[in-house]
Amino acid sequence: MLKTGGLKLMQEINQYIVLRTIREEGPISRSEIAKKTKLSPTTVTSAVSELLQEGIVVTGGTGESSGGRKPTYLQFAPDSKFLIGVSITNSHIEIGTLNLEAEVQDKLTYEDDFQVNNQVIEETLRLIRRYLSGIDDLSNCIGISLIVPGIVDSKRGIIRNNAKLNLKDIALKEMIEKEFGLETWIDNDANAIALAETNFGSYEDKKNLVYIQMGDGIGSGIVIEDVIFRGAQGGAGEFGHISIDKEGIQCECGNRGCLENYVNWPALLERIKERLEQGESTSMLAKGKAVDELTQEDFLKALQQEDELAQAVIEDPIQYMGNGIVTLVNLFNPEVVLVGWGSITSDSYFIKRLRERVNDLSFAIFTENLEIQATTLGGDFQLKGAASVALKEYFEVPV
Repeated sequence: MLKTGGLKLMQEINQYIVLRTIREEGPISRSEIAKKTKLSPTTVTSAVSELLQEGIVVTGGTGESSGGRKPTYLQFAPDSKFLIGVSITNSHIEIGTLNLEAEVQDKLTYEDDFQVNNQVIEETLRLIRRYLSGIDDLSNCIGISLIVPGIVDSKRGIIRNNAKLNLKDIALKEMIEKEFGLETWIDNDANAIALAETNFGSYEDKKNLVYIQMGDGIGSGIVIEDVIFRGAQGGAGEFGHISIDKEGIQCECGNRGCLENYVNWPALLERIKERLEQGESTSMLAKGKAVDELTQEDFLKALQQEDELAQAVIEDPIQYMGNGIVTLVNLFNPEVVLVGWGSITSDSYFIKRLRERVNDLSFAIFTENLEIQATTLGGDFQLKGAASVALKEYFEVPV
């Protein structure tokens, strides 16, 4: 919702309260809004008038009369405005249009190895430029919301550090706003997806949640009492940099034996190659596909189909990930742990084995009602994560 600064603070606060009530309770009448919010009918009418004029609320039918005029129902109009969501990973950039309920209306994906390319910022700006050129009218666009792995200062919109992509102190918010003239939000990907889970997923009622992002690297978003835990420098949740072997693989962060170097896709692909060289077979190479052409999705599909090689390759990573999740469970005592990794589902071999591992090793009291599931946001979970960052601020009651 537009924050003009010209409205008196109390009027603006009331408007946000009314909008939140319509979003959550609509269709709803003005009189019902007044009862629920304890605002005066005059205040509600004034706020509704502004919201109708802005188009973010519309009328939607009439209710039963209790003796006078039939009440007119009001409802939220999520398609009245839109935002541009952008997700950056080590291997692709995804960009799309989403409405005010984080529903993806259009998207495109650009793939590259940005750890080799080292041009991820340039490619991101180019892709945004190209995408916006195809939109005729940006007047109803509330802005651009972008997520990226690594340490992010979300308040200032600065990527503080991403060693894999060679990014350090990149003022991306300022760069995007300067070039495109649209308000911009930047956040860490795992934090954003954790936020999306609490707002648009199946666990809106959970106040303590851990989200784990897997793929090219490993990160986590931690929700404590309904608030993202960011840490002093915005770097909380670097789950992939828990050290599991002090004499292990050298990590780009400077440490040795970091978890993500044993469970990320490049590491899994190397294990697949080793087993194939030893004469094992797999459904992943069906239809003449070469091993170097295998993707994470090929691997996850094979896991779903109970491919023996895929299950063997994932077994050690399950032990590593399970041990790491046990640490998170014992530290934060969450109600739910969610995993986002391509098309992984809650009934997959990987998730089932993770549950077993965590339940075996955690404090029993912490696992009594603990749920370990795949992300509930569907295939567009990264773009929905990006959208949630902008929408949280857009609908936040001003203080």
